[in-house]
Amino acid sequence: MEIETERVGFFVNGWQWFKGIPLNAGAAVVGFAEQARKIASDDPRKLIHSLKVGLALSLVSLFYYFQPLYSSFGVSAMWAVMTVVVVFEFSVGATLGKGVNRGLATLAAGALGLGAHHLATVTGKTWEPILIGLFVFVQAVASTFIRFFPRVKARYDYGVLIFILTFCLVSISGLRTDEIVDFAQKRFSTIVIGATTCVVISILVYPVWAGEDLHNLVAKNMDKLGNFLEAFGDECFTRPEGVRPALVGLQPILDSKSSEETLANFARWEPGHGKFMYRHPWKQYLKIASLTRHCAYRVEPLNAYLQSQTQNLQAPQEIQEIISRMSTESGKALKELAWTVQTMTRPDSHESNLRIASKNLHSLLKSDFWEEQTDISLVIPVAAVASLLSDIVSCVEAIAEAIDELSSLAHFKQPDDKDKASSHFSVVVDDHDQVKQESKSSAVEILVV
Repeated sequence: MEIETERVGFFVNGWQWFKGIPLNAGAAVVGFAEQARKIASDDPRKLIHSLKVGLALSLVSLFYYFQPLYSSFGVSAMWAVMTVVVVFEFSVGATLGKGVNRGLATLAAGALGLGAHHLATVTGKTWEPILIGLFVFVQAVASTFIRFFPRVKARYDYGVLIFILTFCLVSISGLRTDEIVDFAQKRFSTIVIGATTCVVISILVYPVWAGEDLHNLVAKNMDKLGNFLEAFGDECFTRPEGVRPALVGLQPILDSKSSEETLANFARWEPGHGKFMYRHPWKQYLKIASLTRHCAYRVEPLNAYLQSQTQNLQAPQEIQEIISRMSTESGKALKELAWTVQTMTRPDSHESNLRIASKNLHSLLKSDFWEEQTDISLVIPVAAVASLLSDIVSCVEAIAEAIDELSSLAHFKQPDDKDKASSHFSVVVDDHDQVKQESKSSAVEILVV
């Protein structure tokens, strides 16, 4: 009886599954379409890139349909199609870098492989396989070891892999020398045609520049950090009791190193375009990005503290004002620095009022404000926040110095009168009893010494 019940249950479940196939298939199609729509709407460049790859493959496929071209290259025309598939990348720099790597590696490996094959052939049938094996072993060991060099790994790793593959194919092909020459010529020609097609379409049809993406990413991360610091001053002292803050997450900034290094590597391959000249100082962008991450690492404990506490910090009014102002001004400064990078405008140089405020905060913390405070659990959080903000001020000033250096290397434009007219309030703390507000042209002016 139990066996029959199990059989019935099995067939019922199977029938239910079979009936649900159309519904599940429809739901899967709808989910896929929704995901595709979201990807295309979030970044239309991805859809355009797909169309560009289709166009490039269609063009190089003409080798098979025009008899003169097919007669010249024959089945070697497939290398043009393969080149488009593996070379065409999202950005111009990535495509150009892969194309140059593939072309030069094929040329160099073909020449050396041909030489190795010829030397092995003239020694006779006995020594030929031994020498071929020796040549392949030596070049494989040397090339693989060279891949561990940081500069080679970053820019030429793909080319080294193609070099290893092509050298082995040519040297152990078993063809006569004249046949190898013909094979190498046809393969190199089709690879050049395929790579050239990719580069031309990548540059002429809605180009995506890795350098511009790096430029925007660095500015965006500084702006995010500035928004956080601007909000922190109000959140830590004045948010409603029992309410946890909902400040912007800092994790994307902390995890951006890999993306920034990849974009900088691709940007070095790109020709001069728009606002970015040839040999633009991309390394300086990496320096600014590194300093921004270091600043974010110091800001992260502030965020963690706010997320873990439901009560506001308790401190004398003067210390509250200085901490809030330090955080707010640091945020404004970072946002102005982000604007400076985004618009490629030279920052102005003025005395750092934030540093003055930081020193005065240290003096206040060492004064007699805390003599009446017996609960050390209330003193330690405020002192920790003040110390972190002091470190953040130093980080912001280091970022300002790096951006000033970038403005000189990249020849940023001078700010016009309209730019200088934009202003906000900054704070100068002269002593323990006085807080003065002064109008400044930008937060950059109070940070770059």
